[in-house]
Amino acid sequence: MTEYRIGQGSDLHVLAENRDFILGGVKIPHSVGFKAHSDGDVLIHAIIDSLFGALCLEDIGAHFPDNNPKYKNADSRNLLREAISIVRGKGWEINNLDSTIHAEAPKLRPHIESIRKSLAEILDIDTDKVSVKAKTSEGVDAVGEKLAVRVDCVVLLKK
Repeated sequence: MTEYRIGQGSDLHVLAENRDFILGGVKIPHSVGFKAHSDGDVLIHAIIDSLFGALCLEDIGAHFPDNNPKYKNADSRNLLREAISIVRGKGWEINNLDSTIHAEAPKLRPHIESIRKSLAEILDIDTDKVSVKAKTSEGVDAVGEKLAVRVDCVVLLKK
């Protein structure tokens, strides 16, 4: 009998000058990037939280603390590889994941397929199991005022 677990993750990063704008391991040209201890890939951070949440393994900060110099400017793709290794080590696989990026700028539609392919490669799953959507906040809140980017993610794991 197949067993399933659902995990939900969310992350928000403030935008800052002289930083890269990286989503799902894809560097996107933009005038600002993410203020963070690591590379600030807010999409990957939300995915990691959803994976750990599904298995009640705390959150990203418990595994990759921002006060540990080891993770200073860390490539979030490597953190995701480590997270999925933990998940698989417990006998679980990703059935599918669904994510929504909340960003006022830049326009993300031209980058969605590259992001999906990047995530599928990192997670070693088919692209048709990776959903990435982009929404604006219509000028409302920190996202709408172009001060931050937020991502929400849900993952379904199966054993």
